[in-house]
Amino acid sequence: MITSREIHLKSRPMGIPRADNFELGTVSVPDPASGEVQVNLWMTVDPYMRGRMIDRPSYVPPFKLGEALQGGAIGEVTASNDPRFKLGDLVSTMFGWREVFNAPASTLQKLDTFGLPPQAFLGVAGMPGLTAWVGLLKIAALKPGDVVFVSAAAGAVGSVVCQIAKIKGHIVIGSAGGSAKGAFLKQIGVQHVIDYKTTDNLTEAVLRVAPNGVDVYFDNVGGEHLEAALTAANRFARFALCGMISQYNLVDQPEGPHNLILAVAKSIRLGSSDRNWRGLRIRGAPA
Repeated sequence: MITSREIHLKSRPMGIPRADNFELGTVSVPDPASGEVQVNLWMTVDPYMRGRMIDRPSYVPPFKLGEALQGGAIGEVTASNDPRFKLGDLVSTMFGWREVFNAPASTLQKLDTFGLPPQAFLGVAGMPGLTAWVGLLKIAALKPGDVVFVSAAAGAVGSVVCQIAKIKGHIVIGSAGGSAKGAFLKQIGVQHVIDYKTTDNLTEAVLRVAPNGVDVYFDNVGGEHLEAALTAANRFARFALCGMISQYNLVDQPEGPHNLILAVAKSIRLGSSDRNWRGLRIRGAPA
């Protein structure tokens, strides 16, 4: 029997989450029962988790009060009572914010790292990277010559979108907040970086670097960014709607784009990229 710390959701946040919305719990973890393995792990914190703190219908159920928060994690098997797993095996899980746990072997996926650091499968080689790939190449259907605009471009998903588009030879416009994030985007080859925190008019800033318009917009922010993208979009542009993080902590009505009619006028394709990757499997990636 060992002990494990885990983070519980104590109350549902109103606005920006506070420390008192969470609590640190300590639980006893017995030896794994038949068909179970014991895992310790690295865990990830992703923007979509904010939505799961709200009790509302979505593509994944909300977190339960008083229970450990779920989320992507990479673990190493430290004890096994199932022949499919041995000590030292790496696995991907969705059991999240806890140090050690027992789980049925059927709920874990053995991980082949292909020489990458295990933590990479919580980022570029995991869900964020796969979301970027699906959103840009399948949902937005990237085509030769497209000009690509990415919001939250320095984030886990956005930065991969930028790099895929760059590798394929596209002009990329990346929006992020602050000089450090801007420097990172320049480092990974983004040609046009917009610091939205110091820009008086985001729409003008986008049009200044994309005078011939935007063909693909990868949306992680919503709100003003989505408005700017709609105005700058060319006819038949394609938008991959991955997230709208500017709206997650709003207490009152969400801030919707006032110019959404342009999606009709410009024949823009709007497609969600946040959940569609879940139907895909790649070797070594979490289900």
